[in-house]
Amino acid sequence: MSDLTVSFVQASLQWHDPHTNRQDLGRHIDKISISTDLIVLPEMFTTGFSMSAKTLAEPMQGPTLHWMQEVAAQRNAVVTGSIIVAEAGNFYNRLLWVRPDGTFSYYNKRHLFTMAKEHEVFTAGTERLMEEWRGWRICPLVCYDLRFPVWSRNQPENPYDLLLYVANWPATRRTAWITLLRARAIENLAYTIGVNCVGIDGNSISYAGDSALLDMRGEYLVEVGNQETSITRSLRRADLEAFRERFPALQDGDAFTLT
Repeated sequence: MSDLTVSFVQASLQWHDPHTNRQDLGRHIDKISISTDLIVLPEMFTTGFSMSAKTLAEPMQGPTLHWMQEVAAQRNAVVTGSIIVAEAGNFYNRLLWVRPDGTFSYYNKRHLFTMAKEHEVFTAGTERLMEEWRGWRICPLVCYDLRFPVWSRNQPENPYDLLLYVANWPATRRTAWITLLRARAIENLAYTIGVNCVGIDGNSISYAGDSALLDMRGEYLVEVGNQETSITRSLRRADLEAFRERFPALQDGDAFTLT
């Protein structure tokens, strides 16, 4: 199977301003000068991490999905990131997985951040999303999910190759972000990407970025720091398979069923 080229955008998000954020992120994406297979954006990339769902939520077939479909078609790549969606009387922190042909899947964030009262506004997801894209199996999750290893756990009978988290992770907890990303990569023997934002939001919360790409050993392939940027790297299939063959730890994990 072929390698996978991935791009991610670490940006400062404009508070409650979807139109400007789409424009700004579009400019970052335009700076990706080579062909890529996957473009990853942060959590709630149109609004910042906000509980104002009643005023900010979009319908599923709203302007941001249409924008993502246009970008995916133009770049011949999957585009993913989370936004606030209203559906059937509920609000969701929903990750969209948008393909170049316009089709899409989605994942509703399971672990809602109770300290920000996210659970009082949004409905939690109940099913993990597993996507196959250009020969790779990919598990996309959202921010606070990073703290819960059971939900992220790779299964030996049907393993994923790439684990990714889109986030608005505050600077005050950056040690946890850095440590847990490495832990998830090591324990799941998978490439792991964490995409965060930078700047200060409308609640005066600071974000330090620290977006990163790690290999299946937990070694950093990319560390971004706190600047706005877009990064593109290729993930080597041969390296992943060779490491798992030499160190098949997934097969020794405990069996369990999520409910």
